[in-house]
Amino acid sequence: MSHNEWIHGIHSVAAVLKSQPHRLLRIHVQQGRHDERVQKLLDTAQREGIEIIRDQRKQLDQLAGGGNHQGIVAECRPGEQYDEAFLDTLVEQHGRQLFLLVLDGVTDPHNLGACLRTAEAAGVHGVVIPRDNSAGMNSTVRKVAAGAADIVPLVVVTNLSRTLKQLKQNGLWVIGTAGEATQTLYQAKLAPPLALVMGAEGSGMRRLTKETCDELIAIPMLGATSSLNVSVATGVCLFEIVRQNRA
Repeated sequence: MSHNEWIHGIHSVAAVLKSQPHRLLRIHVQQGRHDERVQKLLDTAQREGIEIIRDQRKQLDQLAGGGNHQGIVAECRPGEQYDEAFLDTLVEQHGRQLFLLVLDGVTDPHNLGACLRTAEAAGVHGVVIPRDNSAGMNSTVRKVAAGAADIVPLVVVTNLSRTLKQLKQNGLWVIGTAGEATQTLYQAKLAPPLALVMGAEGSGMRRLTKETCDELIAIPMLGATSSLNVSVATGVCLFEIVRQNRA
């Protein structure tokens, strides 16, 4: 049984082609697609020696599992995924500037992809997720992330609370978001080395995760809406951290 990945969409395929062309095995493109964006991508793929296959749209629909493939689907070797040991590497590489995003219980691949995209834009050095009770890397995540999934390391850990304790021992300040927090995002001092923990929409962080945090903060909600989508809340928090540290 093949363990290769299928990715679809122009941005997703182009991102892998640019950053990790060795992973691409073959690209399926819809017959009749000759527009400039697709042709530029195919020209690059051919220079890399990647096989190009012309298919009917129905065949691409099947390969993409019904996703919006924009006329292009690629088969590639699995992308690299990291375990707990890689966090030591990140500590060594980035030292006092280390900036991590931790997602606890984010099970929707669209939300995981959106969080990866925002994390890359905010300069996050790695995204940490638990092995269980979490979305994993797949074609939907890659498409929504628009290339960020092949730039930001995704670290999958067995025990999230234990991992957070180890990060604290390495000097990181662990800040969690919770609606009941008495301090707002804008009152907190958010300086690296830092791990920002976001919980799932609705249920929030699990109890052990919350208890492991050094500090809890909340996004002030001024309207009738009680909570934000986790990917939106992640963007708000990450870019407040960016603002404070670029001021």
